[in-house]
Amino acid sequence: MKIGSFFILNLIFLFSTNLVNAQSPENKGNQNRAQNIFVELGGQGILFTANYDSRFSNRRDGLGGRIGIGYIAEGGDNATTVPISLNYLLGKGRHFFELGLGASLLATGGNDESFLFDKNQSNIIGTMSFSYRLQPVDQGFSFRAGLTPIFNKDFFIPYYAGLSLGYSF
Repeated sequence: MKIGSFFILNLIFLFSTNLVNAQSPENKGNQNRAQNIFVELGGQGILFTANYDSRFSNRRDGLGGRIGIGYIAEGGDNATTVPISLNYLLGKGRHFFELGLGASLLATGGNDESFLFDKNQSNIIGTMSFSYRLQPVDQGFSFRAGLTPIFNKDFFIPYYAGLSLGYSF
C-alpha cells in the first residue's frame, strides 16, 4: 500500500504542475490543449466519480491522463474510489477514440453483516478504456462512452462499461 500511495501522490503532483503551467501568461494566447472536467458512471472510476482529464502537450489529441475521486455510502457501508490513468486520443475535430490504461484505488468500509461489502479493505484495481469521446474543438459539452475492462490478480471483467458527461476547455 505504501507504493500505491507514493504512486498516487506523484501523479497528483504531475497533474498539479500541468495546471499551473497552463495558467501562466505566456501560454494564455496559444493554449489549445484539451482539458476536461466530467462525472463518470461506472468506467475506470468503478462507481460514480468526478474527474479531471488533460493532454500533456498543447494538442486536442495524443497522450494525456486523468485523475478523479468518488464516494458512495449505503446502509452503514461506504466505498471511495480514486481512478488514475494514462490515455491516448486518436481522431480529428470533435470525434476521438480513447485508449487508456490505469488503476483505481478502491477503499471499502462498513458492517461485516452487510450485503454491499464483506469487510473493510483497500484494493488497487487495474483498468482499461476503449471509448468513443465527443470533445468540442474549443470548449463546451463533452461526452464519453465505452468499454472499460477491470482486473486484478483474482478476476478479469472485460465487459464493464462507463458513461461520462462533462465540460471541455
